[in-house]
Amino acid sequence: MNCLATVSRYASLVKFSHTIFALPFALVGYVYALQSNGLPFEWPVLVKVLSAMVLARNTAMGFNRWADRQIDAQNPRTSGREIPSGTISARNALWFVVLNAVLFVLVAWWINPLALALSPVALLVLTGYSLTKRFTAWCHIVLGVALGIAPIGAYVAVTGQLAVFPILLCGLVITWCGGFDIVYALQDVEFDREHGLHSVPARWGVRGGIAISIALHMISVYAVVVAGTYYDAGGLYWVGAALFVGLLTYQHMRFTPRNLSRIGLSFGTMNGLASVCYAAFAIADLLVRYR
Repeated sequence: MNCLATVSRYASLVKFSHTIFALPFALVGYVYALQSNGLPFEWPVLVKVLSAMVLARNTAMGFNRWADRQIDAQNPRTSGREIPSGTISARNALWFVVLNAVLFVLVAWWINPLALALSPVALLVLTGYSLTKRFTAWCHIVLGVALGIAPIGAYVAVTGQLAVFPILLCGLVITWCGGFDIVYALQDVEFDREHGLHSVPARWGVRGGIAISIALHMISVYAVVVAGTYYDAGGLYWVGAALFVGLLTYQHMRFTPRNLSRIGLSFGTMNGLASVCYAAFAIADLLVRYR
């Protein structure tokens, strides 16, 4: 029972449920690598990809919570998180980060030489995001990069090389995640300004933040079209693309500069659903396209 409670606390620390944002795109990159190169499905490769994703996510979010522990303690919205509330000590959280980072490098070594060579770069991006809010309003884009490398990493794990399609997916994830993270930051505009923290809404205000978020999501839509066109996608892909675009649009319709109360639902449910819908139909289309 105590073991389950500990696992639950650490899963909450890293918001494990939010893995749903990047993992579906990693799986698209994984399936594309198999199908476009005529490679057979192998369970060990999939286990490697999923292990790397989970360890990367744990490292990034664990470090974020550790680095922001004092900031979180001062913010009424975040003061109940595990470290500020004392559920998990700062020391144990840091050990958790170190353990996951070491295991991530070991899994990268297990995958192939290119994955191992790129693992320090990935860790730098994953942990560096947490510090960017201290000096740049564009920290949201860095978060997008941290999540956007997932499909590239999955493709590299399978093939040991780079390709255009997963890079297009990376661009899609960067702008999509950057855009919804700006929306999420609308909740903390005044707090960020008072404490010298940087974000797009803190720099350009609520209306400016919403406008920039919409602009980024318009680029995401363009990336969806370019990615599908690149590999001559079929109807299933475009169904998923339409659902993705529709959910992005609906997300922005749920709040206004004067009413931000629905952002929590928009941030979690809508974006998770958009990711799953796009990935499910893209994977189905890839399986049909390259059979």
